[in-house]
Amino acid sequence: MSRVLERVRGRPRPRAVSPVVGTLLLIALTICLAAVVAVGIGFGPGAAALSTPPTATFELTVDADEQEISLQHVAGETIDVRELRVHVTVEDEPLAEQPPVPFFSENGFRGGPDGPFNERADPQWSVGETASVTVAGTNSPSIDTGDEVSVTLAVDGQTVATLETEAT
Repeated sequence: MSRVLERVRGRPRPRAVSPVVGTLLLIALTICLAAVVAVGIGFGPGAAALSTPPTATFELTVDADEQEISLQHVAGETIDVRELRVHVTVEDEPLAEQPPVPFFSENGFRGGPDGPFNERADPQWSVGETASVTVAGTNSPSIDTGDEVSVTLAVDGQTVATLETEAT
């Protein structure tokens, strides 16, 4: 029995193809993983960051006597206010309480807002519609006649519009 084993050991054996197959399998696996990552970046959670914000035009008016900030959707795409963030500054100072649209009754604001900013209204803000909020006396800074008021509208962290006007 030992002589048979010696002959097998003594005889040159053909090399196996497993190193070549292993290399090809590793290359194929790398390509598949790269494809999965590329698809994940293009269609996964990061895809929102690659999207463009809606295009729209607005008109801002501010009534200092009523402490009312009004925005009219003048042109462009419909905006879903559930995805909208509103940031207001008065004389370059942000309001202590920002309007968390849509809402009904929140700290820093009197009553419920008008138009699509009201949580009971249709959340789709279309051309021709006006949305407004009334700043409460508990919010600061208060708006005085002649103050420069700025409103920034953003969807998914991307600015849709930045508007400025003088309070009347």
